Amino acid sequence: MAGDLPDYYFRVRENGAFVFRMDTGNRQRRIEMDQIAVVNIRNGEIKPHGGRDLSQEDLRVINEWMEKRARVLAARDLDDIHRAVDYLNLTTHWAQSRASDDDLENVTDALLLAMHDLRTVLVRKKSDRLTRND
Repeated sequence: MAGDLPDYYFRVRENGAFVFRMDTGNRQRRIEMDQIAVVNIRNGEIKPHGGRDLSQEDLRVINEWMEKRARVLAARDLDDIHRAVDYLNLTTHWAQSRASDDDLENVTDALLLAMHDLRTVLVRKKSDRLTRND
């Protein structure tokens, strides 16, 4: 099992990750995780941990991970939006076929405001794109 472990481990957090170098070459054959850096995906910052200097290999692996992570997060965002479209369709069906008057009273104002806000943003963004393309 230990031979199959990667050289680096990234403990994901909201804005990035804690980066650990893996070490299984000790006498007790334990897995040692030595934190070497903290990375922030949003601003691209890589902070060495504990006053250490990161090697070129450390930086290469971290930058590759950051690029891959950014692609994964972007894909998830888009997937979430496609799911939101599905939820809107399911909500429409629920409102039309199963919702009671009390149910609708409970959610109508919040849904109308959220949909109005979304529509306003989408129309403005579409207009901006059409204007730029002319």
